[in-house]
Amino acid sequence: CVQLLLLPIHVLACLGLWGSFYKKVFPYVVAKVAPTYNRKVCKQKQELFGNLRKFAGPSGQLMLLEIGTGTGPNFQFYPPGCRLTRTDPNPNFRKFLLKSPSENRHLKLERLVVASGEDLHQIPDGTVDVAVCTLVLCSVANVKKVLAEVLRVLRVVSWGSARETGDADLVEWVAADHSSWTYFWQKVCDPIWKYFGDGCSLTRETQKELEKTDFSELNLRCIHVTPYWIPTSPHIIGYAVK
Repeated sequence: CVQLLLLPIHVLACLGLWGSFYKKVFPYVVAKVAPTYNRKVCKQKQELFGNLRKFAGPSGQLMLLEIGTGTGPNFQFYPPGCRLTRTDPNPNFRKFLLKSPSENRHLKLERLVVASGEDLHQIPDGTVDVAVCTLVLCSVANVKKVLAEVLRVLRVVSWGSARETGDADLVEWVAADHSSWTYFWQKVCDPIWKYFGDGCSLTRETQKELEKTDFSELNLRCIHVTPYWIPTSPHIIGYAVK
């Protein structure tokens, strides 16, 4: 039934019309929804991003890369003075991000790079202290390639016997337990969500991809965001160390 209801959109997508249209609309949708979502996960984000300063390089200045920046809802949680490089594959977010300097004076906003997470060639190897992905890995074409790029750009510095490494922080909604009603509704809603969530999948098992990636440390926990009955409630939150 869902597939039949989506038939007109599917036809537009096959003709190449839906994607170009919705990429212009999607930033406005995100700008409307992001503040409400941030209020729900404010405590968790404060806890997650509260330790970023300890990953600053030898200079003491924190070099931060955010993949899939969107409208910049995470900026308020970043420590003062950090140097932030923003990336997003959708150029239509630019108008929202141009407002960021006046609204986020505690940050040093560096480049805005229009690029997918799978290809961050504009970011040199080992130049980033912290990489942030929030609600991004559910929509990328290839999670493995994105995580490989994260590993490539993160810093590794050895000082005698000491080893300083970069950190990747994540907040992602993921597939629920396969025996649950939530997972059933995720499967039902997934076709709709992909069209209206700019390719995002509700049933992606991101934690498994993270476990297969060559991180030296992986610290994740599962949380549920209210209301608990909605398909986007199951999340993973945590960090990975190179």
